[in-house]
Amino acid sequence: MKIGITCYPTYGGSGVVATELGKELAHLGHEVHFISYALPHRLINFVENIFYHEVEVSNYPLFEHQLYGLALTSKMLEVIEYEKLDLLHVHYAIPHATSAYLAKQILDKNGSDIKFITTLHGTDITLVGLEPSFLPLVKFSIEASDGVTAVSRFLKEKTLTNYHIEKDIEVINNFIDSEIYKPVCNEQFKKHIAPKNEKILIHTSNFRPVKRVSDTIKILEKVKKKIPAKLILIGDGPDRSECERLSRELKLEKDVIFLGKQDGLENLLSVADIFLMPSQSESFGLSALEAMSCGVPVISSSVGGLPELIVHNNTGFIAEFADVDRMAKYALELLTNKKKFDFFSKNSRERAEKVFEKKLIVPQYIKYYEKILSE
Repeated sequence: MKIGITCYPTYGGSGVVATELGKELAHLGHEVHFISYALPHRLINFVENIFYHEVEVSNYPLFEHQLYGLALTSKMLEVIEYEKLDLLHVHYAIPHATSAYLAKQILDKNGSDIKFITTLHGTDITLVGLEPSFLPLVKFSIEASDGVTAVSRFLKEKTLTNYHIEKDIEVINNFIDSEIYKPVCNEQFKKHIAPKNEKILIHTSNFRPVKRVSDTIKILEKVKKKIPAKLILIGDGPDRSECERLSRELKLEKDVIFLGKQDGLENLLSVADIFLMPSQSESFGLSALEAMSCGVPVISSSVGGLPELIVHNNTGFIAEFADVDRMAKYALELLTNKKKFDFFSKNSRERAEKVFEKKLIVPQYIKYYEKILSE
């Protein structure tokens, strides 16, 4: 198949999943065309069968704001026509699904056709889409899609409920490459972070308020009252300054290591003992899955799609949202019981491999493509 993929090219989960899906499709022999305003950050190396088409947005004095949605539609039309695409797969509803619908209507008018599939990832439904000005547009774009997928059962139900949609939504979970995300020995870095063999907690996110990164620092404070520990924070965003202030206020500035945005997460995750995800909302929890694949147990809040990913008291622990005391208690339970920790670590790796491995999930996308194209 010739498949067009549109996604946000940044560090967010939707862009990561879309890029990794495209790479695996290309590896399987399909021709993949990425259409976006910048090269997805996980496409830094050449991959055979993958082509990139940049959306250029012109600046006119008349327009106060850039018209990215319309520029994207124009580029979609160009790529569909000249590359003879069979299918367009857009990730994140706004504005990608809307642009794809407009491109489809223009092609229909000209006597040709294109099917497009929309994959919902989370905040496009739970935050952006619920803005009163966007809600009708998101609802229409989903219903106008030839096919719709969601990354978790939670997100499917949330979409159907919030938007009163009757359209069928296929649940296809996020996935992991367990050959890349696997336990590795990185003793040099581990010794640098924890020179006195302290236990290591880790968290990675875009530092938005919904991620509640400050809770990870509060958890560390409680854990440190019982055992020596460090906290690695990976990523950047609006809450980073507040987290840095909190770590200084709690006199933990030497124990909280801010690494900023990083690639090669598999090497960083493997040095950790526990991954913390105290989010207020999480449609799936891709970063938690990456940690699990590296054999790192996850302690998370009981929100969104996280209970679909983490098996409580088996691969990790799930606590009530904002219950920092409970999360710290769970962390200490694992960090002070090697037999239990090894059991959880082994189960985390096995669940990632047996349920969320890309070789199991990507064929589900291909099967869904074929279904939509045959209708």
